[in-house]
Amino acid sequence: MTAVTDQDHTEHADHAGETVTEKDQHDTDASGESRAQQRADAENAAHARVQSDDTSGRTDSTEAADNWDDGLIARRVTEDAAAEQAVSLETRSHSAQPPAPLAFDGVLRPRLDALRELVGLSRTRLDNRTLAEAGRVLDEASARRRLSGHHTVVAIAGATGSGKSQLFNALAGVPISETGVRRPTTAAPIACSWSDGAASLIERLGIPPRLRRRPLQNGDLDAQLSGLVLVDLPDHDSAAVQHREHVDRILALVDAVIWVVDPEKYADAMLHERYLRPMAGHAEVMFVVLNQTDRLPGEATEQVLDDLRRLLDEDGIALGEYGEPGATVLSLSALTGDGVPELRELLGQFVTERGAPARRIFADVHAVAVGLWPVYATRRRTGLSEEARDEFAARLADAVGATAAGEAAERAWARNANRACGTPWLRLWRWYQDRTEPATGRLPLRAQADEEATARQRVEHAVRTLADRASSGLPAPWAQAVREAAVRGSQGLPEALDELAARAGLPPGRPPRPGWWPAAVLAQAAMTLLQVVGGLWLLGQIIGFMAPNLGVPVLLMVAGIVGGPLIEWSCRMAARGPARRYGTEAERRLREAAAGCGRARVLDPVAAELLRYREVREQYGKVAGVGATAGR
Repeated sequence: MTAVTDQDHTEHADHAGETVTEKDQHDTDASGESRAQQRADAENAAHARVQSDDTSGRTDSTEAADNWDDGLIARRVTEDAAAEQAVSLETRSHSAQPPAPLAFDGVLRPRLDALRELVGLSRTRLDNRTLAEAGRVLDEASARRRLSGHHTVVAIAGATGSGKSQLFNALAGVPISETGVRRPTTAAPIACSWSDGAASLIERLGIPPRLRRRPLQNGDLDAQLSGLVLVDLPDHDSAAVQHREHVDRILALVDAVIWVVDPEKYADAMLHERYLRPMAGHAEVMFVVLNQTDRLPGEATEQVLDDLRRLLDEDGIALGEYGEPGATVLSLSALTGDGVPELRELLGQFVTERGAPARRIFADVHAVAVGLWPVYATRRRTGLSEEARDEFAARLADAVGATAAGEAAERAWARNANRACGTPWLRLWRWYQDRTEPATGRLPLRAQADEEATARQRVEHAVRTLADRASSGLPAPWAQAVREAAVRGSQGLPEALDELAARAGLPPGRPPRPGWWPAAVLAQAAMTLLQVVGGLWLLGQIIGFMAPNLGVPVLLMVAGIVGGPLIEWSCRMAARGPARRYGTEAERRLREAAAGCGRARVLDPVAAELLRYREVREQYGKVAGVGATAGR
């Protein structure tokens, strides 16, 4: 069904639209001019009647009037027929109701919500180009949801000479889209709607009113394809860049696609690599039609179909065979009409289900999930283990010298115990040594500077090691975010650790004294007193002041001389446990202070980044679905 004569147009003047082609515009015979004048008068009368309804306040019928009137173009009728037609338009305008919006099912809605949450959580971590497709799918899904759920927009796409415009006309029952040997023939997309209420959908495609049509009025065909909006696209391999841009733009918006191929170009690499292979996930909303089978002899059609199915399988497109979901593949001849009724019947079932818009959006979401796999998914276990956290805290403790500080505290406690419990003569000797030791010069200053440099290097090395462990296995953007968080936290960390070491190290003054120290001091004083008494007694005997008696004073002196060191040694043994506990407590305080500082400055920001990644990973799992993530 590729041509309609003038007589056919006159018979169906109240039902069929006609294409405005260059041939009609340049027709120079008298009958052609007369028909053109009649068509113009009819169109003006229809528009005038609709505009008069608008000015009288009937705003609720505007959309329905546009839906019907957009498809009215130059009809070959008389002025009386045009007037009756305008009355029919007015009646349809009043009776038309706004179409119900599209309703997403329970499976698609959570995925869209998860994708929206995923994009929101990733804005500060991923660049706009990475999230551009996800944002586009969300915008288009939101826009499509607000529009009619009773209509299904199907685009007919194909290469030059594939006969897609012939198929378009055959389905509509009237030559709407121009056909011919001139290439490219279709310069702009043309829409044909089988029912009212599709104006907003067609406007979304950017198709102007002058390129909107209505099919040949046939009760059975109208009922069969009710709700269908068919769009004839320019050639996807056209030499004109604007034509290819039309194709790419509309293919991203329609609910389904009919790919028309011919026996010569069905294996064209451009078709498979640029369109079919990237759209493999949209198989459920795709028809692949082998046209021009009238040119194939005998069983060649089945052979070409088998080879076409093989190529589609290599593209990753699931074929809807044996009751399984997938693309529909069939053959026909738009020129002879062979196979067109079967396609019309399949389209009728497809449109009646009203599930194509949701399936298209579902496929778009799946395609976005596959595209975002490298920036969200990982096969390795990620995060910081307790071992890594403990090692980081230990490295910071070493950097501030927690072990050395504990040992110093232990020595200080033991030294104070020795000083408190030692003999007076030993304490006097140590005081003399401290006073007579020479100055050390600049050596301690250099040692302190070297120690500070070493401590800074240890801190930096601890932060780098932690960042490497935390980012291991993460996708590149999130690994970079973790490393940046660790680097930001390490700025000023050595200085903060030094301040903490000064505050949390040894307390000012002498270490606390245990309860047995006073008793030891009294015992040491008693031993010293015995030595003094015994010595004075002997001295008195020597100078004759006292009666000679060597036994008692010698015994007193020996008791004092032996008892003092013995008490000092006993106190030193008794001080080992408290000194060790004192040093351990000092080391613990410094380690906890260093760990707290490292946790607040480095671990917490890194953990926050890891938590954000786990959140987006969870949302990505919802977007991709269990099957999508497990299959990669």
